[in-house]
Amino acid sequence: MVKVAAGITMSVDGYITGPDDAPGRGLGIGGERLHYWVFGGPWSYDSPQRGQPTGVDKSWMDDVLGANGAVVAGRGTYEAAGHWGDKNPWGIPMFIVTHRPAEQPPGGDFLFVGDLTEAVERAKAAAGDKQVHVMGGAQIIRQALSAGLVDELTIIVAPLVLGGGKRLFEGFADSIELEHLGVRQSPFATFIDYRVKVN
Repeated sequence: MVKVAAGITMSVDGYITGPDDAPGRGLGIGGERLHYWVFGGPWSYDSPQRGQPTGVDKSWMDDVLGANGAVVAGRGTYEAAGHWGDKNPWGIPMFIVTHRPAEQPPGGDFLFVGDLTEAVERAKAAAGDKQVHVMGGAQIIRQALSAGLVDELTIIVAPLVLGGGKRLFEGFADSIELEHLGVRQSPFATFIDYRVKVN
């Protein structure tokens, strides 16, 4: 059975973006700080140079990328990331869940799918014996958790308070249960791994 894992970075106050996230500033106002761990320290949308993760951050990234056989993301993330320059950044099958699947991008680096469950099933078939990784934003991960499609969830907590933006766990209350699996910590983030049980 192919494991489905999800991972998302959030602020200490529970936001996965700052206010006013949009293409060109996908993490919202001040949201770049959420991904200092990804780029080895401070960066901004205006800066042409971005670093690389180091230490614990790099170790976590290497472990996840090495385990992944396919990725599922939402259309909002795809748009906010500027389509990753129309080039799949991971080099493994990448499925984008969208209400407009007929708008397939050229080049074949991304496959648009109109249904989340179908996207996960297709990703499982493509992943071979590796895991499927469901990545942000909040809406796609909420839907995957609610549908019982996620086996494990990593919450990456960045040491900052955003005070506004998008939250991950809106409306969940008692619908999911998280079993703690482990934790890693760096100066830029705390990585908390959970097994997911849907009630």
